[in-house]
Amino acid sequence: MKVLAADRIAASALRRLREAGLEVLEASGLQGEALAQALRGCSGLIVRGATRVTAAVIEASPELRVVIRAGTGTDNIDAAAARARGVRVMNTPAANAVSVAELVWGMILAHRRQLVEAASSMHEGRWEKARFQGAEVAGKTLGLVGFGRIAREVARRARGFGMVLLAHDPLLEAWPAEFPDVERSALEPLLERADVLSLHVPLTAETRSLIDARALARMKPGALLVNCARGGVVDEGALLQALDEGRLGGACLDVYAEEPPRDAALVKHPRVLSTPHLGASTHEAQARAGEEAAALMIEALRELAVK
Repeated sequence: MKVLAADRIAASALRRLREAGLEVLEASGLQGEALAQALRGCSGLIVRGATRVTAAVIEASPELRVVIRAGTGTDNIDAAAARARGVRVMNTPAANAVSVAELVWGMILAHRRQLVEAASSMHEGRWEKARFQGAEVAGKTLGLVGFGRIAREVARRARGFGMVLLAHDPLLEAWPAEFPDVERSALEPLLERADVLSLHVPLTAETRSLIDARALARMKPGALLVNCARGGVVDEGALLQALDEGRLGGACLDVYAEEPPRDAALVKHPRVLSTPHLGASTHEAQARAGEEAAALMIEALRELAVK
């Protein structure tokens, strides 16, 4: 069987696929018709976030049986079209959790202590100690929208800072027993209480623009919004307006409704710390995601071969 590895996949994952007897083709930067052409004769496809597996691509790939996203979420894959064609879709949601959680904390601390601006000032030869008075996170309230794997890693680290922890996740039927210190909350009171609001939900019809003008108006004056989940969860126009009006203390953004963003007004805002979708960009996360994707692909294709 042939497998196409689109985007960049860890070398150890490619080696594992080949050792399992699969023929592995490597390509990156393919979209639409070019991707469909590359998939001819392929039973499996592994992607990261850049490759879009559309309904047209799936329809043009009759031999495709399995698509795996090496990472969190499957919003770049038309899962409904895949199901209609009998194509199995999977991802590796645990692989990136620690890396994304560490980025969340890096961004929170950098923003609250103005580390980027202070470092730039030093690089330019200035000593502006009085200019960079920051704020502590100790004793403040952290609100988590979504309480899956990544949010739980964020919460574990928040304990070390002595923060008050709130979380909103209507999809969780049973609250995880290992988090008795995290108060379950409805969304509106969480928005009103959080000093730092961190988003951890997939992009769906229900979560698109979840943080809109009304939600932003409920947030505390001076609060910090952190989005390392999916760009479309935040109404970027409303966020820019809230920042311009001084109602928010700032925002830390790693994801955007359009990537890369064509309108730089938000990412260049003086109270925004912006990064280019780095959440999973660590050596460890990429190795885990690739190896987990390879293991899933091998198991899935073996099951299909037996049927």
